[in-house]
Amino acid sequence: MNEMNTQTHTAEDYYRQGNQFRKVGDFSSAMNCYMEALELDSESPAGEALRMLQDIMDFYCKDYYNP
Repeated sequence: MNEMNTQTHTAEDYYRQGNQFRKVGDFSSAMNCYMEALELDSESPAGEALRMLQDIMDFYCKDYYNP
């Protein structure tokens, strides 16, 4: 787990951390942060960010990269 789990953080904190992970391409960590944000605040913008990442992951086709 990341260092955020050792302290009390708000949904906004997790959302921002998720955005940082997403920007560097760490989608798995970003999704985890977004889910944490949603558990704290179901109205968080992390919900939309999580849906967008899930759409990206659903679109990804491993067969294109492994002929």
